[in-house]
Parts: sequence; structure tokens; C-alpha cells
Amino acid sequence: MKCSLGIYNFLDESSSLSHFVVFLYFFALITEQGFLISPCYSLELCFQIGISFLFSFAFCFSSYEKLFLQIAEIMASDGWKDVGYEYICIDDCWMAPERDSKGRLQADPKRFPGGIRRLANYVHSKGLKLGIYADVGNKTCAGFPGSFGYYDVDAQTFADWGVDLLKFDGCYCDSIQHLAEGYKQMSLALNRTGRSIVYSCEWPLYMWPIFKPNYTEIREYCNHWRNFADIYDSWQSIRNTLDWTSSNQKIIVPVAGPGGWNDPDMLVIGNFGLSRDQQITQMALWAIMAAPLLMSNDLRHISPEAKALLQDKDVIAINQDRLGKQGYRLRKENNFEVWERPLLNLAWAVAIVNLQEIGGPRSYTISVTSLGRGLACNPDCLVTELLPEKRKLGFYEWTSSLKTQINPTGTVLLRLERTSSVQFSYSAVSDSL
Repeated sequence: MKCSLGIYNFLDESSSLSHFVVFLYFFALITEQGFLISPCYSLELCFQIGISFLFSFAFCFSSYEKLFLQIAEIMASDGWKDVGYEYICIDDCWMAPERDSKGRLQADPKRFPGGIRRLANYVHSKGLKLGIYADVGNKTCAGFPGSFGYYDVDAQTFADWGVDLLKFDGCYCDSIQHLAEGYKQMSLALNRTGRSIVYSCEWPLYMWPIFKPNYTEIREYCNHWRNFADIYDSWQSIRNTLDWTSSNQKIIVPVAGPGGWNDPDMLVIGNFGLSRDQQITQMALWAIMAAPLLMSNDLRHISPEAKALLQDKDVIAINQDRLGKQGYRLRKENNFEVWERPLLNLAWAVAIVNLQEIGGPRSYTISVTSLGRGLACNPDCLVTELLPEKRKLGFYEWTSSLKTQINPTGTVLLRLERTSSVQFSYSAVSDSL
């Protein structure tokens, strides 16, 4: 199973929900020079984050090469690479309608006149990595050539081009058996190339309508996987994803960890469908869920507020925490939800969400004994608010209560650290505090 993780940009041109996506992939092993990019083995942690751009289906028939070059330059020069974003990836519609005379996939000459290899070379020259899209079935979701029957050929083509990540979709597959075998075969084919390539699957997404996926098997072959429907630039879509995740958390949370992660789909922060509070909610909950942060926006025109949120190092640190445990919903009551996630050094992240959509801010009080399975503040802890503001809330004893005030559809993201370890490990909050 390959796991060469960094951060990447992803261009999705396949439908009315097409996206240009930048993904962020972090490693838990850090060198003096920065993040260590290497294959993922059992003792290493592989993490992911990302960005994407929304375009209409008409862009599927446009030239994208110049756009990719522009985004690569922005990622390298405007702080994105500095916080870990590394991969620039291409989604559906990059291919020519037919394979070449040797049966290999080829880039559409109008959309990518220089070819994928030249694009990969340019992306690599910026210190970034390139990802690409293919499909397990006979055709991609947009009707271009699929990889069925060509798994080894396509894997080697991608490796020869210098591709660093493969998103493998599940359209136009004639049976569940072929779907499962296809995902396995492509994983093995990628390994046979000898190149470290991140493998992003949609295997369980296509299995759920028929029967419960075998997640133990899926994580043996995939580095991360989609479970639920595509994200839209709307609050209802975010709510649907969070509801599905919490309803199925007993199934999906235990299987997430180093080398394999649940993917709730892209962040839509920086577009027009979410309020500021709703954008904070998505960023906070995606950090709690240890999710790939797939940002769906346009880096050329992103607002300063959205950029600051997406580049927030303290929230990214929660998402990329080296303990490698996915968070979960702890409780739901009175239109509030409390989510928590265990972190390294006995710390915890807690997100309190106000689901009410009308009215003003509401107060919520919770006993700290109920957080972190009773251990987060035993005997006491330092509580720091990371979102919507950065501020130290002070020390709390195990028997005390924590009171917050939260805007409608907003979230307060907290970091709790036991005082016995704070003096040794308190590094979560930026020096700007």
C-alpha cells in the first residue's frame, strides 16, 4: 500500500459540481528541513489536507494547463506550501477520448497541450507534487476511458509521468465484484511500479447502497476513502455529511488511523454558500474528524478571512495530530452537538456546535468530567479556544464546568491539555497569543 503524502491541488472537471482541488498532505515524521515525504509503513503516520476550485461543467471542455501553472505558483509563493499544502491534482476530463496505439491513456491536447509529464515536472520544480484522476470501471464519470482491463498499464503510465497521487473513482463498473477487485488490482499495480503514489479510493461510497463495506479490507489497499455523497457549497450539505458521519461513527471511526483515513469530501470554505460561522464549523469538524482537507475554492480570488482560516496552523495541528486518532460525536442535546478527539500527550480537542439556524448566540455549559472519557481534565487542564478566536480560557479543575457562547450554525473549537503535561508539551497555540 503506497502512502507518499504531502499537500495537493486537484482539478475536477467532470460535472456541474466540478472542482479544482488543492489537497494538503502532512507526514508525522518531521525533519529539520520540513515534512518528510516517504512511503507509509505501520509505524509512520500519514495525514492529509486540501483545497479545491468550483467550476461549471462547461469548464470540462476548456484549457486548464495555464490554470495549473498559475495555481502552482500561488501555492509555492502565497503561504500554502509553507503550512503543508503540497499536491496539485487533476480530476476527470483531463484525458483524450481514446487511448493511444499502445493502449495508454493520453492527455487531451487542447486542455493539456504540453502533456502530463511536463506539467508534473513544473509542479515538482515548485517543490509540489502532482495528482491525477482515473476510474475503476469502463469509463470515467464524465465518459472518458476507464481503467478496467488496463490497471497495470495505467499505473505504469502514471508512474512514468511522475504522478504522486491517484484519485480512483467508481463509475461505470458492471458489478460489485468487479468494483472490489478493480480497487485491489490498481493498488497492487501502483505498488509494482516502484513509485510511491497516494491511493484515494471511492470504494465504500459505491458499496454502501448495496451492503456494508468491509473497511478492514478497504484500508489494506487504500490510503483514504470516500463514504458519503459529494459536498455542495451549502450548509445543508455540511449538515448531511456530519449527520451521516455521526450515525455511522461506530463503524468508520475505529478503522481510521495511520495509513488509512475516512474522507468526508471537500471543504467549501472561501466560496459563497456558507456564512463565516458555517465555514468555521466545517474547518473545526474536519479537524476533529482527521479528514483530508480538500478545499473547494479559487486561490486566485480567495478572501483574506477564508485564507486565514484555511491556513490556521493551530487548527491544522489538530487535524494532523500525530496520535492519529479520528474524533467522534460525544453527545447531541438541545440543538447542540459536542465532538471530541484524543490528541498526543493526553491532550483533547473539543468542538461544540450550535445547530440552531435562527436567533442570536446561545450559551452552552458542560461539565469537564464528561470530556475526554473523564480524563481530559483529571485532575485539571488548561483550556485554549482556537476558533472562532484564539485565546486562553484558563485552568479548569476536574469538577468544574465550562461555559461557552456560540453563534447560530457556528462552532467553538477548544484544545484541552492536562496541566501535568503543559509545562513540557504546550505548543499547540501560536506565538501570536
